[in-house]
Amino acid sequence: MTTSHHEEKALIPGGNKHLVRRLLRYLRPYRNYALISGLLAFLNAPLMLIAPPLTKAAVDLFIVPDASRPLASYELVLKRGADFLGLGGDPYHGLIFIALIFLSANLLGFAVQYVHSIVMQMIGQYVMFDLRQEIFGHFQRLPIPFHDRNPVGRLMTRLTSDVDALNEMFTTGITSVIRNLIAIVYITLWMLYINWRMTLLTFTMLPLIIALTILCRNGARTATARIRVLIARINAFLQEHISGMLIVQLFNREEREQKRFESINEANRREGVKSSLYYSSFLPVAEVVGVIGIALILWRGGLQVISGVATLGTLIAFIQLARSFYDPVSEISDKYNVLQAAMAAAERVFALLDEPLTNKSTAKPGDFGEARGKIEFRNVWFAYNDEDWVLKDLSFTVEPGERIAFVGHTGAGKTTITSLLLRFYDIQRGQILFDDTDIREYDLTDLRSNFSIVLQDMYIYAGDIASNIRFNNKAISDDQMMEAARSVHADHFIKKLPDGYATQVHERGNGLSVGQKQLLSFARALAFNPRVLILDEATSSIDTETEILIRQAMERLMKGRTSLAVAHRLSTIQSVDKIIVIHKGRVREMGTHQQLLNERGFYWRLYQLQFAQKGELPRLDEALALIS
Repeated sequence: MTTSHHEEKALIPGGNKHLVRRLLRYLRPYRNYALISGLLAFLNAPLMLIAPPLTKAAVDLFIVPDASRPLASYELVLKRGADFLGLGGDPYHGLIFIALIFLSANLLGFAVQYVHSIVMQMIGQYVMFDLRQEIFGHFQRLPIPFHDRNPVGRLMTRLTSDVDALNEMFTTGITSVIRNLIAIVYITLWMLYINWRMTLLTFTMLPLIIALTILCRNGARTATARIRVLIARINAFLQEHISGMLIVQLFNREEREQKRFESINEANRREGVKSSLYYSSFLPVAEVVGVIGIALILWRGGLQVISGVATLGTLIAFIQLARSFYDPVSEISDKYNVLQAAMAAAERVFALLDEPLTNKSTAKPGDFGEARGKIEFRNVWFAYNDEDWVLKDLSFTVEPGERIAFVGHTGAGKTTITSLLLRFYDIQRGQILFDDTDIREYDLTDLRSNFSIVLQDMYIYAGDIASNIRFNNKAISDDQMMEAARSVHADHFIKKLPDGYATQVHERGNGLSVGQKQLLSFARALAFNPRVLILDEATSSIDTETEILIRQAMERLMKGRTSLAVAHRLSTIQSVDKIIVIHKGRVREMGTHQQLLNERGFYWRLYQLQFAQKGELPRLDEALALIS
């Protein structure tokens, strides 16, 4: 559990324009919803911002009327409407008329805003669904080396926190920006219509706000990206330690691990405070700039009213418009933090989606018909890292229906052989053939459908017993599932469970014994009726009594099926057709159990180490020399 395992580099920004273009691709399937949203936002602005022009009309028509002043076109419409209803001659009733229009417009605006919010939430949920589906699908196709170097917590952050940040951008960030941009355009047109001189005075504050935005942008972007890295690191640390809590408590590491978590958490706190400083500093300064702009309007507009150039209603309406103008500008800046978090999340999500599928299927996989089960390794060289070779010029052949066992000391390369056969990793040199065809010419799904594997580290999923055996494959009937369980004697303990095959098990099979989980893994492998069965030290966690039952089942199940067994317990492989002894990545010996014993070589020594009676064991220095 090293700290480097959790390290994740902050990505170099690829440019917001590129990210936005790529994000917009996810909106294409829902462009009709987006169009409706845009129309609603366009309709909402004049409804919610109707107060300033109505205020001007109320003041200039009914509160401080000036008969000599020419009426604006919209004021003329309002005046005629009031006269038509018989309310124009009385200021009291005229104000009621204006107030009813104001109330009706705002109620309609609230309704439009509600529908607009629902539409945007739908778009956000659809996009989030599609994005998570794509990420999870990509997860499952990524090669095993990628999962080896990336902790689970980090990958979960991509699928949860980062996607949530993008969802917030679609549902509130973009909505707010579009709505406020439309409002700014609408307000600007009204201001120019009412008094273009005061409009230019209002715009004098814009360069200060833009400069402030640019000043805060880089710092906020860097801090936000760093926070995403630290959240992924926290999730990775938590996932590892919660999963391994038994070991932490067993070795009394609680206090030490608490300090390690405190260090990571403290780094996240510092970056959060830094991001908040950028965000918190921006809003008050922007607010001050807006207040200065309104003060200038009050000064210049007041002078215009005194000199008779403008009416009192114009000044009051313009102050309202200026406040309405600065508010959306500030709100856009307020949402800038959301957009920056989304851009940082988008960088990391797309970096994951851009991870190459190095072991993907060939462009034109062939149809090779029903598999026979022949396997051949031909001069295979493989290394996990550079040229630190695990397998060296390895060659052997397994005929259809043949039962093969691989033995050798830990690290000899036995499990690596099965991983290469299933293309979890790709070899650097040589060839691996299945039914005389290079496995790289197969479609990955078709290739792996011919295999079932039982691992030493068995995995049981949350769900019932039946779904764990059939792995949610509906093609496997209840009868086939139960027959697989009976074949490995798993039905003995399943029948004793409260609900039998419908009994719910927790994550990783908590509540079941190690042996019971191993039996379920056997049943799962057999339920798929594979052409090739791989047993990777599958009996290492089973007691002697269970091992006897498993050995009987293995004898029956291996018959007529190509079988590869990786085992440390030599007692489980004595009846196989051929034993291949692997030593330092090469084939050291090959033959049946009795043939290898007769040769009195490497296998004979391993057998002696496991089964010789007291007093007949080889000397310790001889054993160490053998496996060195």
